Amino acid sequence: METRKKFRRMLSEPGIEIQPAVYDPLSAKLAEKCGFNLLALGGYAMGAHTAITEPLMSLEEVAQITRQVSLVSNLPLMVDAGAGWGDPLHVMHTTKVLERAGAASIHIEDQFYPKRARYHQGVEEVIPVEEMLLKIKAALSARDDPDFAIVVRTDSMRTHGYDEGIRRIREYVKAGADVIKLFPNNEAETIRAPKEVPPIPLVYVNSTGNKFGRGVFTATQLEGWGYKILYDAISTVNVAAQALIRYYTHLRKTGEHGLDDEEIGKVRLQVEQAIGLEEMYRIEEQTLDPLGR
Repeated sequence: METRKKFRRMLSEPGIEIQPAVYDPLSAKLAEKCGFNLLALGGYAMGAHTAITEPLMSLEEVAQITRQVSLVSNLPLMVDAGAGWGDPLHVMHTTKVLERAGAASIHIEDQFYPKRARYHQGVEEVIPVEEMLLKIKAALSARDDPDFAIVVRTDSMRTHGYDEGIRRIREYVKAGADVIKLFPNNEAETIRAPKEVPPIPLVYVNSTGNKFGRGVFTATQLEGWGYKILYDAISTVNVAAQALIRYYTHLRKTGEHGLDDEEIGKVRLQVEQAIGLEEMYRIEEQTLDPLGR
C-alpha cells in the first residue's frame, strides 16, 4: 500500500519522472540501485523476456512476475495489463489479481482482445470507445485500495487519427481514469496533446528503435510540453539482448570469454549487492554453527 501512496504523491508533485521498463527481479533491483523512483513491467519487455511475445502471455504469467518484482523492490510498479484479458468482467478480475500481486498501478488499453502479434508491425486495432468506457469502470470498481491507480492507454491516434485520440482521452478522463498514456504520431502532435486534454498526468512512451518514426524525446523536452512520466518501454530488454548477443558470438567463435577481469569483477559485485548477498551471509553467520548445520 505504501508504494501506491508514493506513486500518488509523485503524480501530484512538480517535475517529470523517468520510468524504465523492467522484466524480472534482477532488472528491477538494478534499476532501483541506479536511483529511479518508479518502475514499469512493460508488455514488450516481459513478452520478449519470455520469448513468446506479449499477446501470448497469460494473466497468471504477468501476475507471477509482478509478485517476484514486488517481493524485492519497494518502488511503485506500473504493470502492463494489455487489453485486460477480455471484457469488463475479465478486466475486473485482472485488476484484482494484479493489485494483490503488488502493483501500484496497471494500465489497460483500448486494443482488441485477444491482442494480436501484428501490433508490433504497427497494425493496431481498437475497440469502440463505448466498450472501453465499460472496461475503465470495471477496473475502477474492482480495486480495493483507492490509491491503486488505473492508467488508461489509447492506441487510436495511429488507427483513427489525432482528433479521435483526443476525443477518447476526454471520454476516458470523464470515466475516471487516473492517468492517461497516449501515442501521438509525430512531434507536432506530441507537443499539442497536453494542451488539448483535461488536466491529468500524461505518460509518453519512448520506444527506442521503433520503425514507425515515432519520436524519442528527452525528459526535459517532455516536461516542457506537459508530460508527467517518460516511460522508457523498449530499451532495457534490447540493451540486455545486445550485450548477450555480443558475448555469445565472441564465446562461440573464440572459446574465450574476452571479458576484462577487473571490470567484470565490479559488475559481479554490483549484481551480488543488488540481490542482497551480504545480508544473507550475515544471517548465516548468526544462525549456522561452524559445521554449517
